[in-house]
Amino acid sequence: MSKVYATAADAVADIADGSSLAVGGFGLCGIPSALIGGLAERGVSGLEVFSNNCGVDDWGLGILLSAGQIRRVTASYVGENKEFARQYLSGELEVELTPQGTLAERMRAGGAGIPAFYTPAGVGTPVSEGGLPWRYAADGSVAVASPAKETREFGGKTYVLEESIVADFALVHAEIGDTEGNLVFNKTAMNFNPLAAMAGRVTIAQVEKLVEPGELDPAQVHLPGVFVQRVVHAGQQDKRIEKRTVSA
Repeated sequence: MSKVYATAADAVADIADGSSLAVGGFGLCGIPSALIGGLAERGVSGLEVFSNNCGVDDWGLGILLSAGQIRRVTASYVGENKEFARQYLSGELEVELTPQGTLAERMRAGGAGIPAFYTPAGVGTPVSEGGLPWRYAADGSVAVASPAKETREFGGKTYVLEESIVADFALVHAEIGDTEGNLVFNKTAMNFNPLAAMAGRVTIAQVEKLVEPGELDPAQVHLPGVFVQRVVHAGQQDKRIEKRTVSA
């Protein structure tokens, strides 16, 4: 069966309300904007998202957020999105903040079939001890707080147990892909994309250039096609700048 889908809309057509998504990208670099656009057009809601961040107010995952399509976010950084902050503080959005390296390893572990792992990151903080506000009530009180996590000592050092991430779907962006789903990422656009792809039960990749099997040098493949179930030739996408800095 071919992995190639004609359009981004076709590729995301079976993502239902309440689905969980692992989404690649870092800031606005390497985000699967065509696939996100396909979801925005369908209007699916109640989505749970695992991603480094949630885009900005008018681009990336920020488009789904502004439309009220996201119910919960697990991320490591959310500082560039005012609508995100508004929804979180008003109790409209549930948010689990996690250390960036921990989030990356949770995705990788999910793809590798590892249910959980121990890490020193977050030991002795609310990350491990609990109490982080996941959801606020309308009056500003904490409606849902993070639970305490299991800790254990190895070699005289304390580590916290973190559960891996396996999502219903993964949405990723690659520079080049072949029709079998083998992917090559461009420089820093590699970021969270391979990890998100591993974490998805069904992984959908939008690619700028689509080639036939055998055209890619196997030594240059960043992610093998065994992790990818669907491929869309999306072509060159708009590449926004998250924060522009100029010199006088």
